Amino acid sequence: MPNNVPVSDLLTLRLANYNDPIDAKAIVDLMSEYALHDMGGGEALSVDVRQCLVAEMSKIAGAFTVLAWIGDQPAGLINCFMGFSTFKAKPLINIHDVIVSANCRGLGLSLKMLEMVEQEAKQRGCCKLTLEVLQGNTIAQNAYVKFGFAGYELDPELGGAMFWQKSL
Repeated sequence: MPNNVPVSDLLTLRLANYNDPIDAKAIVDLMSEYALHDMGGGEALSVDVRQCLVAEMSKIAGAFTVLAWIGDQPAGLINCFMGFSTFKAKPLINIHDVIVSANCRGLGLSLKMLEMVEQEAKQRGCCKLTLEVLQGNTIAQNAYVKFGFAGYELDPELGGAMFWQKSL
């Protein structure tokens, strides 16, 4: 980042164009950085995944990515996928990945990207945003709480929702 230039003057947020090679490279590079971090699993993306990730995402109806750029450098992204709330009979947005590049952390980029996701969700008529976060990722949790997220529960006696998976 150039010295003495406010980040706000250099920051650009936009929806990624999955067919644009510059945007596609930014997505793969940021996802690769995230994958290597403890919060992303600590393992590099395979060559196969790096080669097909953006093309496969482009096939998912309702998928979109918010990209943050500082100047001409990719600084962060949020990958989102449409879902559906059966209790509201309306679409929702699931935030699947939130990434801020290591050299751009502490600038409030995650909140700015979340604002853009929220705007997009409202334009799409969504009833809510959902996401998952690791228990040990307190920095992300603090940002999400600041943005208005909270744990999900229907009845306090039954406890909060749990996120489970079964690999196939």
